[in-house]
Amino acid sequence: MNVAVVARVDLRQAIVLDAQGNEIACRVRARFMDRAKRLRGALVAGDEVEWDQDEQGTAVVEEILPRRNLFRRRAAGHQTGREQAIAANLDRVLLVASLAEPTLKEGLIDRVSVAAELCEVPFAVALSKTDLGEAGTAERTAKRYRALGYPVHVISAKQGAGVSELYETLRGTRTLVIGHSGVGKSTLLNAFEPSLGLRIGAVNPVTGRGRQTTTAGLLCRLQDGTEIVDTPGFRAFAPCAVAPEDVIVGFPDLARHALHCRFPRCGHKSEPGCGVRPRWPMTGISA
Repeated sequence: MNVAVVARVDLRQAIVLDAQGNEIACRVRARFMDRAKRLRGALVAGDEVEWDQDEQGTAVVEEILPRRNLFRRRAAGHQTGREQAIAANLDRVLLVASLAEPTLKEGLIDRVSVAAELCEVPFAVALSKTDLGEAGTAERTAKRYRALGYPVHVISAKQGAGVSELYETLRGTRTLVIGHSGVGKSTLLNAFEPSLGLRIGAVNPVTGRGRQTTTAGLLCRLQDGTEIVDTPGFRAFAPCAVAPEDVIVGFPDLARHALHCRFPRCGHKSEPGCGVRPRWPMTGISA
């Protein structure tokens, strides 16, 4: 058996990278698919797999190795229920959020950070387009999220400010990079390595089609071994549905107070002896 990492998933096949970075198109065994012959998150970018050649010489994914983590979100257009797996075996999730054009949306930072916490993936923020934002906005925002323990990088990809420092924190690791459309994510990735943009938008050599326009990840390995998992820009983002008493896990600044709740399954709304509610300005975190 040969071991490789999944770079992308297309319909019923996967493109994997071997240890030398060679791309291999693999068919995927039917046991990993649903009744409609779709993978539906059974295989995502970052998964480690074992593959071999069949009797016809076609590469086939035979096994999917255990994941150390999986970043997922609520599927677009679904108010409840279906989850969408994005990428696996990550060292961090990096959210790129612009200060202007489009304007900063701190609610998005909160939702992605909660999703990362729930998936047990380290989270970081890159505040982009600092050359366009109002003076002081970047540092005020950075201060709030740094106080929660999240790394925050203030950058301007066009001017090159902060880009090399950010890349040093990513070097040699695997990072999922996500963000709203238009926040400068592509400009940032091209600043990391100019050829990266060409590879991200490249036509699939097997199917002859361009890359998918879903929120599934696409893993690229850079020249120094650093791995970037890119996702297309999105309009909306929501964490996967969780029970009200479990959502506090996504708020590290409040989670420590939940240790003092009287009841182990406290919903932090009206239960007596809640350790969270007195420190929360609303009626409860689950509201």
